[in-house]
Amino acid sequence: MKKILILALTFSLTSCAEMQQTLSQLPQMSQGVGGVDIASGLKEALNKGITVQVSKLTATDGFYKNEAVKILMPEELQKVDATLRKVGLSSLADEGIKMLNRAAEDAVKEATPIFVSAVKNMSFTDAKNILLGNDTAATSYLQGSTTTALYGKFNPVIKSSFAKVGADVVWTKIINKYNTIPLVKKVNPDLTDYTTNQALAGVFKMIAVEEKEIRNNISARTTPLLKSVFALQDGK
Repeated sequence: MKKILILALTFSLTSCAEMQQTLSQLPQMSQGVGGVDIASGLKEALNKGITVQVSKLTATDGFYKNEAVKILMPEELQKVDATLRKVGLSSLADEGIKMLNRAAEDAVKEATPIFVSAVKNMSFTDAKNILLGNDTAATSYLQGSTTTALYGKFNPVIKSSFAKVGADVVWTKIINKYNTIPLVKKVNPDLTDYTTNQALAGVFKMIAVEEKEIRNNISARTTPLLKSVFALQDGK
């Protein structure tokens, strides 16, 4: 039942064509709750999920212009950012931040097959527990079952994206500029690891937003099946 939600939230990361293609891969759960067809409910939620917020993360500026998930300088580089701006290099600092977000936008496109796998492996008990769980039960399930695999997919994409968009050159310039400033402590951060973890955090944050919306806003349940499915949660 709860697979519905999870898929809705997670599959927002892919195109309509890809979404429909994955439907055939999902297990048809013969068990239902209160007469509600869970498999059909899953398809309904998937269709809704195509248009929800997480899909926006894969677009240009999906991270960069979304204040909820925008990736900023890592803590160890806050002084770098402030110092560059102080010496008239604000545009360089801004460009460095933009590059981090561009890489994250590229990486999120890799999430769909991993989410498909997580949903396929979900048991009926998992689905029921998630449906009757708290406002972020589906998000928590996905975090627990996909984070390691997502990191493995995101990290090389982000590394490659840095090279593709010129982030490696920009950041080398930023770090070199900063390290030549007198009396500063030299830095050499692992920006690929940092950006990977920030991209993961952004994905799950947006999934949680949509999960809460479907759970708590009856008007977000746009079909009779979604209404029936989440009515079960309302009466828990």
